[in-house]
This record gives sequence, C-alpha cells and structure tokens, in this order.
Amino acid sequence: MTSSSAPILITGAAQRVGLHCAQRLLEDGHAVIFSYRTERPGVQTLRDLGATALFADLSSEAGIFAFIGELKNHTDSLRAIIHNASEWLAETPDTDAEAFTRLFSVHMLAPYLINLHCVDLLRRSNPADIVHISDDVTRKGSSQHIGYCASKAGLDSLTLSFAAKYAPAIKVNGIAPALLLFNPHDDATYRAKALAKSALGIEPGSEVIYQSLRYLLDNPYVTGTTLTVNGGRHLK
Repeated sequence: MTSSSAPILITGAAQRVGLHCAQRLLEDGHAVIFSYRTERPGVQTLRDLGATALFADLSSEAGIFAFIGELKNHTDSLRAIIHNASEWLAETPDTDAEAFTRLFSVHMLAPYLINLHCVDLLRRSNPADIVHISDDVTRKGSSQHIGYCASKAGLDSLTLSFAAKYAPAIKVNGIAPALLLFNPHDDATYRAKALAKSALGIEPGSEVIYQSLRYLLDNPYVTGTTLTVNGGRHLK
C-alpha cells in the first residue's frame, strides 16, 4: 500500500468484514481508528493490536456529529476513510418509517456528513482516499429489503458525487459485495440455495474485500468506481 503516516478510519469494525479489514490494515503497518456501536469481542481485539476505538451511534445527526468531534480530538489527519458501518433491519408495517430513517442515516447521512466535515483531515495526507462499502443488491433491487437496498444505492451515488467533488486530491470509490460469509445459524439448505446464486458458488470470506480495498488504496488512477465483488451473480 502507498505509504502515509496518517491513520486510516474504518467505521463499523467490531465484527465480520470490518474487523478483518481493520486487522489486515494493522498487519500492513497502518495506524487504524475504528468506530463501533456495541462492545463486541472484536473491539477489544483491535484495541489490543493498537487500534484506536471510538464509540459511534450513526443512526442520528446528533450521533454523527458527536463522532466527528471525537474523531478530530484524536487526529488531525487521515490517510483514508472506509465507510463500512451498516444496518440490516426488517421492514414491517409497524416499523417501516423508523427502519427507513435509520437505514438512511447509517448508509447515507453518516458518510455524507463525515466526508464533508472530515475533508480537512484527508487533505493533510497524500495520497488520500474515501471508500464506501455498498452492496451488490443495488444492481437489481430487493422486494424484501427495500429500504436497505435504496439506502445502499444512495451510497453508490455518493461515490460518484464525492469523486467529482474531491478530485484530484482525494480518490473516492466503492465496493459492492454479495454473499461473503454465512452466519452460524444458516442451515445447509439455505447455504446451498445461496451459493447457487453465483457463478463461482463459493463462500469467499472477508479477505476478498480487503484485497479490493487494497487495490483501491494502491491504484493512483481509479476514482468514481464501484468494484463488484459478487462471485458472478450477474451471470446467473
């Protein structure tokens, strides 16, 4: 990876893909600041590895600005911002408005405000990057998770707009994954059905996202692009 002494911020790194990417960044010699909402075991794991943990409730404007203020108390520069924090909510008639508002806040408002209000930190690093972790579901929509899909699609749009706004000093890109990791409770029938949706038919794990992230951080000639990491789902 291109070198910079400024830390990399990754949001939502307490578990799964975010945790893996934070660990790999640390292994590669980068200082890491990460946000978390819940004290999961991964939070202490990253602390023990030398990362700086900052609590963040990105579900409201007040929580987002509180996080931005805390971040600026800890660093005056950033090598990159990786927007990994995500929310997965059921949409029911009783909770649909609340769910959509929360999804919008986490997936769109938080990246939007953090990008705008932390640009001064990025401009003190050369090179500098923003990476939005989106979702391959935006390619075709979702009848079951409309709010989730719509807010992730909005994040894809933010990638294009911020890439244009911040060029050439800051590259802005996205990653759109599909099925990376099963949950422990997923049964064999569900797993087989899910794997059959892609051309490659494998559960790749988190490392493929780190490889994609590393490519975007290393390549000086890519901006305004969202990388699809879906195992060939679009071919089926």
